[in-house]
Amino acid sequence: MLGLVRRLLGIAAPAPDVPEEQWQRVERTLPFLDYLPPADRVRLRALALEFLRRKEFHGAQGLQLDDDMLLAIALQACLPVLHIGLQAYDGWVGVVVYPGDFIIPRRTVDEAGVLHEYDDEVLGEAWEGGPVLIAWFDDAGGPAGVNVVIHEFAHKLDMENGGVDGLPRLRPGMSRQAWAEAFAQAYEAFCAEVDRGLETEIDPYAAEHPGEFFAVVSEVFFETPHLLAQRFPAVYRQLSLFYGLDPAAQAPLAPTRSPTPGQPGPAARGAPS
Repeated sequence: MLGLVRRLLGIAAPAPDVPEEQWQRVERTLPFLDYLPPADRVRLRALALEFLRRKEFHGAQGLQLDDDMLLAIALQACLPVLHIGLQAYDGWVGVVVYPGDFIIPRRTVDEAGVLHEYDDEVLGEAWEGGPVLIAWFDDAGGPAGVNVVIHEFAHKLDMENGGVDGLPRLRPGMSRQAWAEAFAQAYEAFCAEVDRGLETEIDPYAAEHPGEFFAVVSEVFFETPHLLAQRFPAVYRQLSLFYGLDPAAQAPLAPTRSPTPGQPGPAARGAPS
């Protein structure tokens, strides 16, 4: 064992020494990492180990977390902040992992002042100032099409700028106006497609809210960058500036999005809290 599980018990420990064979085994389940240049692959590994040192992981509903699971989650969580830095994830420590989708009780009050209570079945949720909750599916057990880890950690970046509205804290030199124009036009066009019942290659859940659009297109940016570059080139350019990466330039063809351990597919996602 790597000793990563010591962190689950709150026991301070230095960053573990991960064997190369284990890195490769875990990374094979995340084929989109092949879009990273070699230097960034090395950087991502180091960042993932630091993430594991800083955060506390908990398995919910009796789920036993093993080292491969923790490495896979950490690699994906750190991908969005590879060139932003882990300081973007300051202010909270918990990552809660569920064995598949899970239920969150909701309470809402409508415009008439009537309270509605219901159970919401979700794949993940990010809480402002609190933990990240994610569903985990072994092997290819989950449906294809969604990267719940990248999705929820994109929400965490969105929250840095206050609330979840699809406008994260932009990097120095980026134009807020250029970002707003690119995302507003793409979101309007995408929602129109979904409203017309057209089949979209991008998860239609992105039409739920501008914050969800940002999180979903962030998934697509990392997993199938050529699709996003072709469908919404202005959004791709903004995300390339924001994430400091140009994955579509790294390979001539994008891999097919398929289930990987921990990655469920189209289903209800929890709204950030």
